[in-house]
Amino acid sequence: MTYEDLQAALKEFDLPQQVTLKTVRERHRQLVRRFHPDKGASPDNEKIRRINAAYKVLTEYISQYHFDFSKEVFWNHYPEERLREQFYDVGLWGEKR
Repeated sequence: MTYEDLQAALKEFDLPQQVTLKTVRERHRQLVRRFHPDKGASPDNEKIRRINAAYKVLTEYISQYHFDFSKEVFWNHYPEERLREQFYDVGLWGEKR
C-alpha cells in the first residue's frame, strides 16, 4: 500500500483526512447499498469493485494503526477529565478537601 492508495481510498469513500473506524464501516455500507448490482438503486459493477478495494485499503491501514493509551493522549481526547483530575480535590478557595 502506498500513501497515494490510501488517499485514493479516502476519495472513493468521500471521507475527510480524520475519520473513525465506525465512520468507514458506515460509509462502506451506504455505498454498497447504493451501487451493489443485486440490490442497489444505481447498480454499477465497476464502482462496487472500486468501493470494495478502497474498503480493503482503509481497513488494512486501520488494523495496522498503533493506538496510544497514555494519559496525555487520553487527556487530549477528553480534556474535561484532565480538569476533573487536576481540580477534583480542590475546594472553592483552593484548599484541599
